[in-house]
Amino acid sequence: MIQLGEISKAEAARYIGIRTVPDEKTAELLDRYEEIVRSRLMPAYVWRESQLAFSTEGVYLSGLSVPLTGNSIQKLLNGCVRAVVLAATVSAEADRLIRQLSVSDMAAAVVVDALCSAAIEQVCDKAEIEIFGDMPKEQRTYRFSPGYGDLPIELQANLLNYLNAQRRIGLSCTDSYLLTPTKSVTAIIGVK
Repeated sequence: MIQLGEISKAEAARYIGIRTVPDEKTAELLDRYEEIVRSRLMPAYVWRESQLAFSTEGVYLSGLSVPLTGNSIQKLLNGCVRAVVLAATVSAEADRLIRQLSVSDMAAAVVVDALCSAAIEQVCDKAEIEIFGDMPKEQRTYRFSPGYGDLPIELQANLLNYLNAQRRIGLSCTDSYLLTPTKSVTAIIGVK
C-alpha cells in the first residue's frame, strides 16, 4: 500500500492554472487542505506485466484479446519486449470531498480537486518505483493512457478487466469510459 507524502502545492497550483507563485488566499487554501486531503485519501494500485506481440491490427498484450491500436502506442512501444499495465486511484474519498466542498466553498473545492490531481500523479510515480525498483528509466517508456494521442479511450474498460481493477482496488469506468473514482489513472509502460 502506498502512503502519500506531502503533496506538491506547486503542482496543484499548476492544475489550477497558476504558473507563478499563488496569491496569498490560494496559498492559504493549499496549505490548509493539503493535510486534509492526505489524511482522507486511500491510494491503491494494481499492475500486470505482459509480453508484447506486434501485428498489423495493433499491439497485443498477452492475455488481452483486444489490440492496442493507433500510431501513438505503436511508436511508444517500438523496441519494447514487454509492458506493464497500471491502474491507480486515490479512492472515492477524493470525489466525496470535492463534492462536499463544492456545495459550501467552491474555491476550496477547486483547490482540493487540484491537490487530488497532484496526489494521483504522486501515487503513479511511487507505483513505478515499487514496480521497477532500480531499473534505469532509459529501459522503460513513460506512462501512456487510453485517450492520449490516438490510443482509443474505449480501451479503458478492457484494461480495467485485464487487471481485475474493480475487485482489487474499486476502480471502474462509466459507459463513456471515464474512470470512477475520477482521480484515477490507467496507463501502459513499455519495457525494453
